[in-house]
Amino acid sequence: MSSREPSIGGDCNRLYTALAGCHSRFAPGRERDLACRHINRSLAECMVAVICPAESDAVRSLCSSGGTALKRRQCQEAQLSLSVCLASHQDPS
Repeated sequence: MSSREPSIGGDCNRLYTALAGCHSRFAPGRERDLACRHINRSLAECMVAVICPAESDAVRSLCSSGGTALKRRQCQEAQLSLSVCLASHQDPS
């Protein structure tokens, strides 16, 4: 692992390496964005799950499908909790 590569755990590290490889195969721009977006999304979801596992799991389970007004409200509350968790891990500078 290079000094620029984050230490984020097993599956996330593999996704990071795959994304770096994808970026090396395509010049910056729309083509790269389209070619690499699935890996980028998977890496983002992986990192969120590592950083805020309970909140991420709650959003995944409560927001995965439609439902009653109660489930929609629970989904919104879970999304807010996830947002707060992620914000608490951001660098304030």
